[in-house]
Amino acid sequence: MSLRTKFNNIQLSDTGRVREHNEDAVGTNGDTGLLVLADGMGGYNAGEVASGIAVRTVLELVPQACEREARNATDPETSLMRQTIILRDAIARANRVIHQTAQMQPQCEGMGTTIVACLFYDNRISIAHVGDSRLYRFRRNRFEQLTMDHSLLQELVDRGFYSQEEAARSTNRNYVTRALGVEPTVLVEVQELDVQEGDIYLLCSDGLPDMVEDEDIHLTISTFSANLQMAGQQLIQLSNDHGGKDNVSVILSQVVEPFPAKTSVFAQFRRMFQ
Repeated sequence: MSLRTKFNNIQLSDTGRVREHNEDAVGTNGDTGLLVLADGMGGYNAGEVASGIAVRTVLELVPQACEREARNATDPETSLMRQTIILRDAIARANRVIHQTAQMQPQCEGMGTTIVACLFYDNRISIAHVGDSRLYRFRRNRFEQLTMDHSLLQELVDRGFYSQEEAARSTNRNYVTRALGVEPTVLVEVQELDVQEGDIYLLCSDGLPDMVEDEDIHLTISTFSANLQMAGQQLIQLSNDHGGKDNVSVILSQVVEPFPAKTSVFAQFRRMFQ
């Protein structure tokens, strides 16, 4: 079943006011309900190579695996677990490809990328991320960050050395402790959450929250919730108006209607006797 009509999706990416080229990469697959955003790092153009590999790999592997899962699935609950595993494994595969490429091509030595991705299935969302690219949710005028940064600053907050308010003012916000391509293997953080009709999900590179306070992001999405394209454009404009020191990319996705998974006759029969 295609999910294309179940969501309104937009994706935007901008170089910013300071950088000479854009090392972010974004991509979506509306049929599968897949959103992915990566923020590359490395000398020369290596950062954009890493982020490009990450997004292309996930966009290629996840739909293929989801299609195989759909053919074999009998239980939506088991399938949801499989969706999360599929997303995690695709990101892990991207890590290996980036690391191998960096080893074989001297101009790509030291390259890496952060990534955040999500996959919608059966009125739920699977979320996976590595690094400090983020995913937020706007629900009934409540705005919250669903991912926690893999960064030195976040670790200091977790250990009580900084408050969230102090962290927001810190100049050392971009030291990530986890990224794709740096090591042969990487720990991908995953979670599964319920989805409600009307939810808006924001995936963004750190170029947005580094330049724009969460309260202003919230206000922008609330104001332009009926026009995601305008909301995305305003978020990028805000980042650039506040200095635009980094590339900034956003993906916005609004849930238009529920998307329950099809349940086989066998699964329905089994549930009657549970």
